[in-house]
This record gives sequence, structure tokens and C-alpha cells, in this order.
Amino acid sequence: MSSVESNSLQLLSSKVAIIGRPNVGKSTLFNILTDSRKSVVKNQAGVTRDIIIEPVDVWGKKFDLIDTGGVTESQDLFSKLIKEQVTDFLHSVDFIIAVMDGRVGLIPEDRDIIKLAKQTGKPILLVINKVDSQHEDDLAKADFHEFGLDVTAASFEQRRGLAEIMEWLFKVIPEQIETVKDGFQIAMVGKPNVGKSSLCNCLLGVHRMLVSEVAGTTVDSVDSPFIYNDQKYILVDTAGLRRQSRREDDIEIISAFKSKESIRRSDVVLLVIDGLVGPSEQDAKIMQQILEDHKGVIVVANKSDVATEEVASYRETFRAQVEKEFHFFTDVPIVFTSAKTGAGIQDLFKTIETVRRKLNFKVSTSELNNFFFETIRKAPSPVYGITNVKFYYLTQTNQIPPSFIAFANHPDGVHNSYRRFLIKNLKEKFDLHGIPIRIFCMKSKRGGEE
Repeated sequence: MSSVESNSLQLLSSKVAIIGRPNVGKSTLFNILTDSRKSVVKNQAGVTRDIIIEPVDVWGKKFDLIDTGGVTESQDLFSKLIKEQVTDFLHSVDFIIAVMDGRVGLIPEDRDIIKLAKQTGKPILLVINKVDSQHEDDLAKADFHEFGLDVTAASFEQRRGLAEIMEWLFKVIPEQIETVKDGFQIAMVGKPNVGKSSLCNCLLGVHRMLVSEVAGTTVDSVDSPFIYNDQKYILVDTAGLRRQSRREDDIEIISAFKSKESIRRSDVVLLVIDGLVGPSEQDAKIMQQILEDHKGVIVVANKSDVATEEVASYRETFRAQVEKEFHFFTDVPIVFTSAKTGAGIQDLFKTIETVRRKLNFKVSTSELNNFFFETIRKAPSPVYGITNVKFYYLTQTNQIPPSFIAFANHPDGVHNSYRRFLIKNLKEKFDLHGIPIRIFCMKSKRGGEE
């Protein structure tokens, strides 16, 4: 087994949720604070159709900001989602910004929202938006003082009141703290009904996860610590990730959000695929999401006992499907399992430990550069304009999975195909197959116009 230390440090980020009725300016505030346009802004109720999370830095205080759908009394899908599920969801965040409409004033739906927020016991800031002039501030806030909460007036469109919101965030949000996570974090993701919960039960040896034939039974991400061969692990079973257009049940929006969160905080991700069906376009999108978060990943072909009986040359067929669908990451490790019989579980843990070892790979700068200069001789140098790119040295960063920085005179000339050439040779030289390696290029301080 790997000698890698089980305990490692992780940063705990505070979570701030923005809530409110539709069309009060929640997404506008989200876009301003995140300096993005990830939340769609439109003068129409119910435009925000998902829960969006983005990291934010306010004057050195870092946290995750969450935009949510609008709370209403209507019975459409997303209104039901917020009305029926947001209370439970809000218990998982640390701070709440409730946005109200200053032009409309306090209405019964606002009271319901404030009641939901106060039930969590979390610090709350009431922001009265659409207050277009400063002399209207006190009048706009008057109705809302009865709740005994911090209240501020603002106009997001005019960028008024943003400093007060940021000051409140800076005051309440603690510095990021490091904490020890006692175990190697394994997230289990995949489309609904591929057998993730059954596989979790098999790994844990207990029926702690709810198992059903109905797709989407798992709602929450459930952390389950366990020990296997004297190694500590933490297993997270997540809700199935489905195409956004097919999330027919309101609860799936929350489930997909929690699945993405589980991927972000994991060490390695098990992408579970129904062996009878094989990998699909949606699995490829999940794989891309995992790689974008720079996580180690293992494809788990579940239900392989049945698939072996029903599919000719099953394993060869499955591997060919993986190579086709995951053409951007063809060397991903594959393990064939059966949650029903327990077959393949030992192989799965062996593969997890192999990936774990590779994720923590370190190499000396001298050995790395001996490899580097041997490798760049194998292919013509990339060209920037009319000048050849000259490399000076390669160094490894402290990131996991392994990442490297190549210093050159013209880093903009190092195109993606050349990076793939370097990564392919790195994997072959240091046995790093199946790991999502990254190579960054930076301008060397020595670099002139050679």
C-alpha cells in the first residue's frame, strides 16, 4: 500500500448565499461581486434556473458566493424548488444576503424569505435594492428594521451601496483556516441509476445509502469515513448528474450542486458508468468537469457481471467506447466491478492507491531537466512569429495533480499540440498514465530575442 500520509490539509471556505424573490437583482449582485456574467440577468421572473457557485475575494477575505433561484408562492418547478428545499440548503451555508426590492417595499413573500433565513441561525444582511437616490435610503429601509437584522440600501445598476455590502462581508467572514482531513477523499459521481449507492454500500460493507430503482434517489452528499487495508478513506456518495435540460424534478438542482461540490473537495473521483450501457456524451461532460477541477479520476464500469453475460467481448468493447467518448483523456484508468457480487472491489482499491501515488509524484529539478532537454530534441521547436521558441528549464510546482512550468523566451509560441507532446513524454518517462498533468509556460527572465 502507499506510504502517502493519510492526513492532509484542506482550506475551509465560507459560503455566502444570495436569496430573494425573482427580479430583485440577486444575479446582478452575484455578477458584480464575482466580476463575471455567469448568472443570467434579465427583466423577467424566474430567469435564474440553477444554483451557481463562484469563488470571491473581498479585500483578501476569500469565500464561495452562491446565487439561487427566486422565491415565490407560485407552483412552477423552480419556485417549488426554492420554497420546498431552500431551508435545508441554507443550513449548509455560513452567511446569507437577502435581497429585497425597494421600489415595491416589504411584502408577504419577503417576510417568508426572511423567516426562512432566520430559521438557520446564520448571520443575515438585508439589502434593499433599486433605491435610486441616497436621500431615499432611510425611507426604503424603515419597513425592514422590525426584523432586527443588518439592513443596507443599494442600487446595483448604479453601483450604489456595494461598499457597504463588501464591508459587511469583510467583517463577518473569517480568514480561511486550514484543517486536517483525516482520510483520502473519494467522490463517487455519475449519471442517475448507474449503481453508485449500491457500490458505496459494497465498499462500506453496510447499507448506509438509500438504494432504489428510481433514478435520483440520492439527494445529499453523504460523507462516510472507513478503513481498508489500514488506510483511511472518506467516501462521498453523490446524487446523479443528469443533463440540465432533463432535470425534471426540482430536487435535482440541489443534487447537481452538491455533486459538483463533492468533486471540488475530493482527492480522486470515481466516475461510475453502467457497464451494460457504456459511456455516453453526458459521461464525457462529467469527465470534462472533473478534469477542469484538476482531479484524479477512475472510470468504474459497474454491473459488469451482467454485462459480461450480455455483451460480446464486453471489456474490449467497453474500453473502445471509453477511448471514443473520452478522446481528450484516453489513458484514464478503468476498473470493472459488480456492486451486487463484490467483484472488482480489490482491483478498485489497488487502482485508487496507484492513482494516489501518482497524484503525489515529485521529481528533482535536475532529473526533470535531464528528461526535458532529451525530449525537446525529439521534435522541432515551436515557432513564435519567425523566431524559434527556446526553452531554458522545467520545474515542478507544489500542485496536485503534478503540474510543471516551462520557462521559455516566447511562451505564447508554445501551442497546445506541443504541450500534449511534452505531457505524453512525461507520462511515459515517469509512469504517470491516467493522471491529468498540466504544463504552464512562462517567460524566462533570461529570455531575450534569441
